[in-house]
Amino acid sequence: MLYHAYQLQSDWLGPLQTAAGHGAGWLNSPYALPWRNATLNALAAGWEVFSRLRLTHERPDFGIDSVQVGERSVPVLEAAVHRRPFCTLLRFIRDDLGDQPNEERPRVLIVAPLSGHFATLLADTARTLLADHDVYITDWHNARQVPLHAGRFGLDEYVQYLIGFIELLGPGTHLVAVCQPCVPTLAAVALMAQRNHPAQPRSMTLMAGPIDCRVNPTQVNELATGKPIDWFERNLISHVPWRYPGAFRRVYPGFLQLTAFMSMNPQRHQQAFRDLYRHLVAGEHDAASATKRFYDEYFAVNDLPAEFYLETVQRVFQEFDLARGKLTVQGETVEPAAIRRTALFTVEGERDDICSIGQTVAAHDLCSGIRPYMKSHHVQVGVGHYGVFSGRRWQQQIYPRVREMIHDMH
Repeated sequence: MLYHAYQLQSDWLGPLQTAAGHGAGWLNSPYALPWRNATLNALAAGWEVFSRLRLTHERPDFGIDSVQVGERSVPVLEAAVHRRPFCTLLRFIRDDLGDQPNEERPRVLIVAPLSGHFATLLADTARTLLADHDVYITDWHNARQVPLHAGRFGLDEYVQYLIGFIELLGPGTHLVAVCQPCVPTLAAVALMAQRNHPAQPRSMTLMAGPIDCRVNPTQVNELATGKPIDWFERNLISHVPWRYPGAFRRVYPGFLQLTAFMSMNPQRHQQAFRDLYRHLVAGEHDAASATKRFYDEYFAVNDLPAEFYLETVQRVFQEFDLARGKLTVQGETVEPAAIRRTALFTVEGERDDICSIGQTVAAHDLCSGIRPYMKSHHVQVGVGHYGVFSGRRWQQQIYPRVREMIHDMH
């Protein structure tokens, strides 16, 4: 009933917000210039802010049309390499290099989170990597668009998807996992090592991921451990409404995940929209555009398959299976100590309030089979969770270390 109540509210408010958006657009158009005054400026700003206080459920564009290489702007094409029911493997193809493999450019697979937002949240990560690498990304689908006949998708299936993608890309691939997928990424690499798989990755970079949530628990960790798993199932799992392709699939709705994120710091988001209104009234278009771009992405929500969400909460955040050596995938125990041929680089943010310092670097103790010279760690001062993989410090301070490690191992 929760999802249906949300859908009813969305259906009621949607036309009003659409009308407000059109009204703001007209008031900001050249046709309204003869009548513009302070009152109409405030009205247009209010309508636009109201029109943007809504969620969308479709993946936004990555917006990577070009990449700066030296002093040149090189066009970039986005291509689907492999499609599966719950994920598409995407590749960003630089026009100057074509779509053929280039041994001089390391092949990098970005493992995006399946945590309520789309992979486009990592657009800055991908754009930065493109200057020096052949970049692929896991583009996870919205579960409400996946028909029931596609079957279940849990943590085990996530790991198997990753192994399949790595096999498809072949030997020499480098992995960059951001946030939640650090656990299944490490599991996938460990299982490939245990099987002596010929396509074992050359390196894996784990960025701000919950390898061991027992270390410095955050508010997110405390919320996960504060209730038994059946409470999460009873209160947070809903069925997709009948109108969508995934009708009756059990999901953790993206709007609930977004609500949880925003509730951690509601004052910041309230202030952001007050500032947006003020920038619009004052005609400060650059500042307003930056806020609009962020919330266009932030308010694009992605429903998670119920199995994946519940298993992640229980096995990663409540029972710490990987850190305790208890994680299994389809009955096979995951043994990180088996990894020997894959280099490890971990990154944490000093101010990360989602995945605190110590939770990601815990991978080094688990991966005891990797030689010391193939392991390194970086704590980035002055950044929170999102600053680890996007923004100025990611581009100027974190990325050079990621690039150096990848190229050293290539």
